[in-house]
Amino acid sequence: MDSGKLVFAQLMDFIPRHDFDACVKRYGGDSRSRGFTCRDQFLSLAFAQLTFRESLRDIETCLRSFSSKLYHAGFRGKVSRSTLSDANRAHDWRIYADFAQVLIDRARKIYANEPFGVEMEQSVYALDSTTIDLCLSLFPWARFRRRKAAVKLHTLLDLRGNIPTFVRITDGKTHDVTVLDHLPIMPGAFYVMDRGYVDFLRLYRFKTCSAFFVTRAKRGLDFTRRVRRKVDKTTGLRSDQTIVLAGPKSSRLYPDPLRRVVYYDDENDRRFVFLTNNFDLPAPTIAKLYKCRWQIELFFKWIKQNLHIKSFYGTSDNAVRTQVWIAISVYVLVALVKKELGIERSLGEMMQILSLTLFEKTPIFQAFCDPKPQDPEPPRSNQLNLFDL
Repeated sequence: MDSGKLVFAQLMDFIPRHDFDACVKRYGGDSRSRGFTCRDQFLSLAFAQLTFRESLRDIETCLRSFSSKLYHAGFRGKVSRSTLSDANRAHDWRIYADFAQVLIDRARKIYANEPFGVEMEQSVYALDSTTIDLCLSLFPWARFRRRKAAVKLHTLLDLRGNIPTFVRITDGKTHDVTVLDHLPIMPGAFYVMDRGYVDFLRLYRFKTCSAFFVTRAKRGLDFTRRVRRKVDKTTGLRSDQTIVLAGPKSSRLYPDPLRRVVYYDDENDRRFVFLTNNFDLPAPTIAKLYKCRWQIELFFKWIKQNLHIKSFYGTSDNAVRTQVWIAISVYVLVALVKKELGIERSLGEMMQILSLTLFEKTPIFQAFCDPKPQDPEPPRSNQLNLFDL
């Protein structure tokens, strides 16, 4: 990288400009830009995510303090609260959703061989959602309860690299299981989810798409055992069975056999009952796959701690979706830089370093390198030596 360029500009060089412009053109994003383009908006909100800004006033104040460097950082429009507010309301959020998908597709390719704890050739995804609480008086369109508003982030996480491949933003009242109607299903892939997604009509879609699911069974499941396999109980397994659903409704919605695996976690004194439509993997692998689902919980915790998505710079539905998608773009962008430059630091450490070095002129790789330790100077003493050695 050119040492004469700002770290922020070097970071934005990893963004495919042609693809970004194509997303803007697709939705007519700059048709009414008034001097503040979609790219200016993206750069402003990306700066806000990287430096943990709290409000539009905070963004404006900090960026104007670097006014002599903004042109070299890629900004062309004048940054102010009013222009940012207008952009958050007017620029279609789908621009940033489509562009985030461009970065996601690129990241998935370079993380395709990343290990995740289970040796498998197939793609493995974890599905879950997280709720972000909002103020009902400011976000009336996101009503959750009588005196509360919220939005949900339904996320499908690729466990190779922890890359979010599918994100759907809904109001807090939307049930998690409904996201299965919109989920892109890849033949041969594994989808790991908790028992909140047990809906046999929707789960049968995985069967018809030649994909596999691993989930937990709900209590009181009515079934008939067809086949029983031997298990090694020293591994924690208690049973491995082929079953068919026996309930009058469930048997109609899912007429094919299922596999039921019972596992006892001795460390936490918990018993798990898994359901899957895969009959080839060893039973311990089924249990390990479900254990890997915890990665999506860690992902939600990470983005809430390291990205600005628990409060928003605008109150409209468009502003909320725009901020979330740009935050996801920043997460994936940093993951891309980490992989392409071979940086050994964690994503959290990279975010902290970027927050302090964005407007410095130093090679971006050097910004993430550990400084070479300097040899300490020997202590100086004014006292004369008694003996010459």
